[in-house]
Amino acid sequence: MALNDTFIKNSTKYSGKKAGDKHADGGGMYLLVNAGGKYWRIDYRFQGKRKTLALGVYPEVSLAKARKRREQARELLADGIDPSAAKKESVAERMALSKNTFKAIALEWHAMKSKGCAENTSAKRLTQLENHIFPAIGSRPIADVKPPEILAILQKVAASGTAYTAGRLREICGQVFRFAIQTGRATYDPAAAMRGAIEKHTVNHRPALTTRREFGEFVRDLRDTTRADPLTKLCARFGLLTWTRPKELRQAKWEQIDMEAAEWRIPAIQMKTGKHLQAHTVALSAQALEILPTLRDLSGHTDRLFPSGGSSGGVISENTINNLFRRMGYIGKQSHHGLRASARSLLSERGWSTEALERQLDHKEANQAVAAYARSQHLDERRRFMSDWGALVAALESGDNVVAFPTKAA
Repeated sequence: MALNDTFIKNSTKYSGKKAGDKHADGGGMYLLVNAGGKYWRIDYRFQGKRKTLALGVYPEVSLAKARKRREQARELLADGIDPSAAKKESVAERMALSKNTFKAIALEWHAMKSKGCAENTSAKRLTQLENHIFPAIGSRPIADVKPPEILAILQKVAASGTAYTAGRLREICGQVFRFAIQTGRATYDPAAAMRGAIEKHTVNHRPALTTRREFGEFVRDLRDTTRADPLTKLCARFGLLTWTRPKELRQAKWEQIDMEAAEWRIPAIQMKTGKHLQAHTVALSAQALEILPTLRDLSGHTDRLFPSGGSSGGVISENTINNLFRRMGYIGKQSHHGLRASARSLLSERGWSTEALERQLDHKEANQAVAAYARSQHLDERRRFMSDWGALVAALESGDNVVAFPTKAA
């Protein structure tokens, strides 16, 4: 007698038999009831051997669905295929697909790329993947992802007004697909077809004063401002004299300062790319060195040059210096990061080599072969022009109209 839903729900109780209770539905299928629950099974013979195939658990698998699976199993038997073997193969395929989804491979790629990469860069990549890519194609087998799917993601991000992020996402997707190709889990990169598919991001450079007159007024205003505490003013001035990025400046430690050598050695891992082969050396001018005794009185009790006043072991906020410049009236004119552009522009007019200036800014050498051999070059010249920069800043700060040019700029 065939089963029905009412009987299964109300009358199939476990009797306590060790082997459980079987309720047949026909075609070899039955409902097995035991202490653990209710299970669909089908008994069959294949190549002379009696076998049993699990069809699911009630009520997750309904009577109708169990019957459908029974018919599928019977069709396989009619074609000379063992349903149990076919099920194992299907499970193996699904497991393989779960390991080859875009998300799984992207996380594998991200873990590989994170080695030797700056922590904030690694975290930013992962956030972009989680926010924009994984919700759309994370569960898709990477080999099945098509260009229109990538385009839809990029267009959605670009439409929100973040064309730069859309461009970065295309680059990240491309790297993930190339990694999948290299590891034999994909055959082509659909992100490569997206070049030119979205509006190119317009670079908005950070505000920076690049003429002597404007910058001289700025450094005098910084000297005279009463809109900041002493530590913040010293931080801004030290950053101005050392050309470092805001993050590198905020994370500076006393152990990195060598007063005798007049150097600040920033560990490779703290630099922007996180792939340096050695520390980045910042030559300290006399003007930069003059700051340190006063700074030591303020923060020498900690390991940081610019500690946070609100948390143990923390550093000043990334917005501290920019907020100071805003209070000084330089909003849209000068930014913290823009101090590097100001220094680069003003010092380039004094005859120093472009290569040395770029090396001091820690700008990446595009040619990797050249970069491998160039990382220690220009240090002598950098010492000289950082001294020249310190003298120029001091002259502008004092209001001098004439600043002597260096006697040798090469």
